[in-house]
Amino acid sequence: MVTHPSLATTVGSLEFKNPIIAASGTFGYGREYEPSADPRVFGGVALKGTTPKPQAGNPPPRLVETPAGLVNSIGLENPGIAVVIKEKLPQLEDLASAGTRIILNLSADDDNGFVSMAEKCNQASPLDVLELNLSCPNIKAGGMHFGTDPKVVSKITSAVKKATALPIWVKLAPLVTDITVIARSAEDAGADAISLVNTLPALVVDVERQRTVLGNTFGGLSGPAILPFALRQVYMVAQAVKIPVVGMGGISCSDDACAFLLAGASAVQVGTAIFVQPDIAERICDGLSQYLLEKGYEEITDIVGRLAQKD
Repeated sequence: MVTHPSLATTVGSLEFKNPIIAASGTFGYGREYEPSADPRVFGGVALKGTTPKPQAGNPPPRLVETPAGLVNSIGLENPGIAVVIKEKLPQLEDLASAGTRIILNLSADDDNGFVSMAEKCNQASPLDVLELNLSCPNIKAGGMHFGTDPKVVSKITSAVKKATALPIWVKLAPLVTDITVIARSAEDAGADAISLVNTLPALVVDVERQRTVLGNTFGGLSGPAILPFALRQVYMVAQAVKIPVVGMGGISCSDDACAFLLAGASAVQVGTAIFVQPDIAERICDGLSQYLLEKGYEEITDIVGRLAQKD
């Protein structure tokens, strides 16, 4: 009889104490939610998107709520890679000591930008993973168009892989003709995992003022509204590649996380829900443990990909 099921999972060569990761852009640099939530509860924390040089981001308004979701147009506001390595990462030593994996999300205008940042990260600590953002829908250069072209995905992934010994996760654009083709191009180029989905391109209109709401016109839709779409993409990619998949998109409870794991994700990232439930990692872990107990599973990895196994 199972009494203490294990939530430990692996993504490539890395073990995570649990499969719940704070998604990039929603958890700052790992400290902003204290004392409302203990960041050490997360299996991993993906830090805010980082670029080669500081970026001011998009003009406000940057956020607007929609039915069952949130549209954001932050525009990758960040202090740049040098400041993140020198000032932000050292503040996360206690998280790393507690077994929480540190993931740095990188975004650039071209492959040279990604490579230069990856090289700088080789001596950075604590740092476990580089997540290449090839799918941001609300910046003018780079971003989502990278993730729609398998040749570009392959070129960037291969170049970064040669520049660092750190594991590489490739975060793909959600709206493409065939997501499995893009995922396989990343895999063939040396990616250690695929993370998906990013936000969906979106537009919000103020009909009274007859104008768009966001300062940058367009933004990215996240939250429960995109969950069924995200599940489909994860399910398809998990069956198309041999490397792990990290799923995300609208997760707000343990059942949502469980659905992604069943669909083939080895771990999941939680984003928008953190804004209303800062302690969501603890809630989801408790729910997953209860699910495993009820179903008689000893480990969380026992349920990964079970949907495909039943086909």
